[in-house]
Amino acid sequence: MTEFARRLLAWYEKHARVLPWRTLAGQRSGPLDSYAVWVSEIMLQQTRVEAVIPYFARWMERFPTLAALAAAPEQDVLSAWEGLGYYSRARHLHKAAQIVVAEHGGQIPANLTELRKLPGIGRYTAAAIASIAFGQDVATLDGNLKRVLARVFDVALPADSAQGENALWKLAETHLPPGRASDYNQALMDLGATICLPKNPRCLLCPAQELCLARQQGIQEQRPVTKPKAEIPRKRKAAAVILLDGKTLLNRRPAGGLLGGLWEFPAAEVETDSAEALVTAIEAAYSLKVTPLTRLPQIHHAYTHFRLTQTPWLCQLAEPLAVSSALQWIPLPELDSYPMGKVDRRIARQLASP
Repeated sequence: MTEFARRLLAWYEKHARVLPWRTLAGQRSGPLDSYAVWVSEIMLQQTRVEAVIPYFARWMERFPTLAALAAAPEQDVLSAWEGLGYYSRARHLHKAAQIVVAEHGGQIPANLTELRKLPGIGRYTAAAIASIAFGQDVATLDGNLKRVLARVFDVALPADSAQGENALWKLAETHLPPGRASDYNQALMDLGATICLPKNPRCLLCPAQELCLARQQGIQEQRPVTKPKAEIPRKRKAAAVILLDGKTLLNRRPAGGLLGGLWEFPAAEVETDSAEALVTAIEAAYSLKVTPLTRLPQIHHAYTHFRLTQTPWLCQLAEPLAVSSALQWIPLPELDSYPMGKVDRRIARQLASP
């Protein structure tokens, strides 16, 4: 065992975070251990632990077993995920559960090759599940681990480059103590989340402070190195909120892509916030002729790759809805049952407000 691993594990024994998926894994045996770990790892992709904890608790109540998840309608799965973002994770988790039931007898596979065949499971997630749920001696690497390793071993290569990532994977594997992969990987996760922070790292509390090459040079906040980021584009959209006899018109997004499978108010990109732009854009996108009545409060939202400003308008149909339209009339009291992205949910809540 390397000195780095020894210090890390000693620290983890005293300071490990109490997390609900760890509690489940410690109290239950068999497939549910791996199911709890799997759900948590998917939820934790690009999402903070604090945000995940309440979702995880509700998820395990609603889908307590892998079989329950596999049997659930997709809309129920997306509803349980609503607000957590990156909805492809939920769709992949649902599909993967169905594959495990159909092809693996309901038992989550323990080896990396089979795990990586499942939708939504890449190299990091497969290694996390294999080590944490099944005790396999495999290292893993997420954002927290990259930061810790880049600082302790002063990795000057960009962590988001192929070369830099390969170097960090090798470091993670080199220091992995045989038989302790589960604790080692979770210790690195905890250290990055609580001590080796992106800004103002708490170096004096770090078990690796005497080994940290970046700290010795006073450059810990300059690690990890990342490639320059491109400017984030901005988009402008207008949404038509069409009401008729206590119902509103919704569109279900295609299964693939951003917010796949979620419901939305008809919306399209526009150059300006004018009523004329709304009418033209909605007709082009949905073959709908609408008459704008009232402009509702504008909504701003940041996605990963762009920033959105959306203007909703209360509208009425200028012509009857075509029989073949994919749009559906939804009673206003039932809107909470239809999974939506954050922007459309905010519009729905405006309709519910007095």
